[in-house]
Amino acid sequence: MGLSFGGKKLLVGLDIGSSSVKVCELSRKGGGIKLMKLGAVPLPPDTIVDGDIMDSNAVVSAIRQALVEQKIKTREVAISVSGQQVIVKKVTLQSMSHSELLESVRWEAESFFPPGQGLDSYLLDYAILEEHRQEGTMDILLAACRKDKIESYISCVGQAGLKPALVDLDLFAVQNAFEVCRPKGGEDEVVALVNIGAAFTNLSMLVGSKAVFWRDLTFGGNKYTSKIMEDLGVSREGAEELKKGAAAEDRQPQEVEPSLSAVSDSFAGELSRNTEFIRANFKIDHIDRIVLSGGGSKIPGLAGVLRDRFRITVEPFDPFGQIERDEGDSDSAVSDIGCAASVAVGLALREAGGR
Repeated sequence: MGLSFGGKKLLVGLDIGSSSVKVCELSRKGGGIKLMKLGAVPLPPDTIVDGDIMDSNAVVSAIRQALVEQKIKTREVAISVSGQQVIVKKVTLQSMSHSELLESVRWEAESFFPPGQGLDSYLLDYAILEEHRQEGTMDILLAACRKDKIESYISCVGQAGLKPALVDLDLFAVQNAFEVCRPKGGEDEVVALVNIGAAFTNLSMLVGSKAVFWRDLTFGGNKYTSKIMEDLGVSREGAEELKKGAAAEDRQPQEVEPSLSAVSDSFAGELSRNTEFIRANFKIDHIDRIVLSGGGSKIPGLAGVLRDRFRITVEPFDPFGQIERDEGDSDSAVSDIGCAASVAVGLALREAGGR
């Protein structure tokens, strides 16, 4: 759930997303980090739906292709999951021993599982965020995900000949990358870190270097694709091309602008509702800036819509901003994948044997 820069080997980051599989390999160089390998292989439509793997053969094939194309030899990888089967909560408990804490965490977690489900259906982990000795309390981060979801991802990774050494959440992976590459800000600066994938958006709220809120929103780049298909009567493939700014099926990119704007407005509203909830429940009276990442953040006009709605700075996040790289192939891959690699970079910063 956090970063460590000890002497252990960094894992290969393997991001199994809804639209593609991305791999990232980093290495330590002096006091910094260097990019060694980066690549992405697209997945066929509906291979992964709402975060659930529908076609494991397609996922395994894409993983193998990515490894071959990037000539990655390391077998240990870090993977992550996201979606509605993921639960993240911050709770405050009375200070206690680690043995007592485990039981308290299990009891606390039972209260936020869906009705009829419990620890028999979920895998649970926790981390101590901060201890308040004067108050006699501690802040605990609880994270849980359905067992069958994690098992399906682990199975695909194993079939591809890899060892999943660590399972993280997309939310935490993006935060990991941001902590390493973030632009400098004040200790009390409030940042909404928004990573827009194909199916989900990972939202984290940070105050200085501390995250206070995490949530996966059921919004992603696929919403734009569906809207274009509906409005213009084009195929999925044509909608994807138009979304990227290319002409397709006798339609021009400018024709999709109303469709893109409508979806962006809807997303701005959903994001606004979540930030209002955060303000009301976490004693945050303002947001200084919104930082966008993920493939969906490249949608034309989205940043402008968010600026108009929130009246604050909205800027892209470069996950390679503080990572050294050689000219040539790595630069080309960074240019092609860019901010869509945030999860893969965050995973690649994790160590073997980490937690």
